[in-house]
Amino acid sequence: MSNQKNIEPWGVEEKSHWLSKQTIKRSYHEQVERKIKALGDDFYVQQYGVLYYPPNEYPLYQVQSLQWKESKKTILITGGVHGYETSGVQGALQFINEKLLEYAAYFNIIVLPCISPWGYETINRWNPNAVDPNRSFFKNSVSEEARLAMSAVLSTNTTIFAHFDLHETTDTDNTEFRPALEARDAVKQEIWNIPDGFYLVGDSENPQETFQKAIIQSVEKVTHIALADEFGEIIGKSCSQHGVIHYDVKKLGLCTGFTGAKFTTTTEVYPDSAKIDAQNCIDAQVAAVTGGLDFLIQQLGQVK
Repeated sequence: MSNQKNIEPWGVEEKSHWLSKQTIKRSYHEQVERKIKALGDDFYVQQYGVLYYPPNEYPLYQVQSLQWKESKKTILITGGVHGYETSGVQGALQFINEKLLEYAAYFNIIVLPCISPWGYETINRWNPNAVDPNRSFFKNSVSEEARLAMSAVLSTNTTIFAHFDLHETTDTDNTEFRPALEARDAVKQEIWNIPDGFYLVGDSENPQETFQKAIIQSVEKVTHIALADEFGEIIGKSCSQHGVIHYDVKKLGLCTGFTGAKFTTTTEVYPDSAKIDAQNCIDAQVAAVTGGLDFLIQQLGQVK
């Protein structure tokens, strides 16, 4: 008879134990909400919901361009789906402050800067219920973060033309979050080398390779692009071109899958690289969005 312990997926007790070990490490209100509230009259700022995670409340915000016209295509930018991925949040905020007005001449723009504020404060991939919001963008989602974000976007009653979802791949993906996922689900998780550099995740069902290429070309002016490993892969996925892999985003419940946008991409910055710093990561996120938008302006036959 085997002496190996039978490992089962986490139940309520295990999830409660995991939650008890999470601590607040930084302030969403100081580092994110205050910046949003400081935006001037050039933007439309709306609270689209609030998360109640005792003992705290986390207001959620969307920022929109004021020059809204039905004749323009609508762009969605989301940050902080995984709250611990700092440059996704701060990159969305920097885009608003430095670039949104410029591109609002061509597009209607919606930005949700921080979808998972509890995750931002605790530097966590999951929400307090041990749910990954970025595997939860589907009908009747178990993630309140995903439900509220989807509802906010759908309430605008507009077709999303392009969706940029801003993320990071960190060393803690291997050292902390994938081991936690393996423990939670009692399913063996493959551990791969974390790529040193920026890369993109496109939609395998709608890859839009020229769009992805334009983003890579924009970002490589700011920071280095991740190289494929000896198998031609990044994080276990084959590269379709330099710095680009694909997932079936709808099947996996990823954020870029819920809008049905023609053009979608998920950015992945590597903040643990010795070659860059925190500001470089933020700049890379902004360069990804502007590179994609410049491509779309050209595709639409407009002159910038």
